[in-house]
Amino acid sequence: MGLEWMPREHEKKDHFRFTDQHWGTEAPCVVYERKPLKDNKGNVVPGLYVAWIRLNNPSQFNSYTTEMVKGVIAGFENSSVDREVVGVVFTGTGPFAFCTGGNTKEYSEYYSRRPEEYGAYMELFNNMVDSILMCKKPVISRVNGMRVAGGQEIGTACDITLTSDLAIFGQAGPRHGSAPVGGASDFLPSYMSIEDAMWSCISCEMWSAYKMWWKGLLTKAFPVLKDDKGNWVRNPQVITDKFIENGEIVYGENKAGQEFKDARAWVGEKQKAGDVDFSLMDAEIDRIMWTYANLFPGCLMKSIDGIRQKKKFFWDTMKNEHRHWLAANMGIEAFLGFGAFNTKKITGMDTIDFIKYRKGVADGVLMDDTFMAEVLGKPQK
Repeated sequence: MGLEWMPREHEKKDHFRFTDQHWGTEAPCVVYERKPLKDNKGNVVPGLYVAWIRLNNPSQFNSYTTEMVKGVIAGFENSSVDREVVGVVFTGTGPFAFCTGGNTKEYSEYYSRRPEEYGAYMELFNNMVDSILMCKKPVISRVNGMRVAGGQEIGTACDITLTSDLAIFGQAGPRHGSAPVGGASDFLPSYMSIEDAMWSCISCEMWSAYKMWWKGLLTKAFPVLKDDKGNWVRNPQVITDKFIENGEIVYGENKAGQEFKDARAWVGEKQKAGDVDFSLMDAEIDRIMWTYANLFPGCLMKSIDGIRQKKKFFWDTMKNEHRHWLAANMGIEAFLGFGAFNTKKITGMDTIDFIKYRKGVADGVLMDDTFMAEVLGKPQK
């Protein structure tokens, strides 16, 4: 005798919190797609999918607007409960950028000097990071171009990073009126030395994909350009043929002089022509997703969550405090920093006059509009 006598219900429950109201196809938006899972021979596996969440704002380097943040949250939460989804790919549109963080135009023109409004926005941002860290599917950050500022932060919340070798990585906050406390200060020390994490957070330097690979931030960098004979060419702007020179690590550093200028011009021409091929990276994504599909899903996610928890511990400890500081910061430094960046086409400057600002701080000046006008650039005729 089995358990046929026990009352049971067998109609599937609907666990989706969102429909498609937060997704779209016209920029700026988030595009949500379910692409068929492929086996190790490239054949489609019926009934199983990979969710692709794509930041679609290429004219602004895939910076996320307030509405796009909602789209990312919806994408990860729906993927998390979708029985047919094996894993998630988080990426951006085009060959130039995965994501460069929050939309500076929105920050400058609406959120600056509205700290309570920005605090509400930061609740959404925190929920976006939470939706990645709590997704019950493995998440790959598919870096199709620069991953900078908030883009670096949501990227490092993911489980694995695969990248175009043309991508650059870094933070921008201290130069443009903010701080990398939307995840970078919590996550980067788990990937690299704490001194490397410190310098990356405060210097606003951009580091190459190959430099970030040897420092531990990502799984693999893939060439995306070919020469006239169809051969793959690794990023020619960066040193990749040697690791040490004169006792210094040079692997992943930018080349110098005319060699760098020529390489940069060639890469720029390829990118503008749309002659960028992500097929090597996407083939690796297919391979990884097939690996995931051939593991027990519960055991897979317990393994991933066990590692995620290390990042999540520091994120959960600090996220509310950071939210309040970021909101308060919208009154002065963020107003100046985002304002300078947003008006660079008007003034010709993308930062304030830092020395004049420092001297004002040293003199204890009142941070009124008169002083702010002195440190910002002036409209050019």
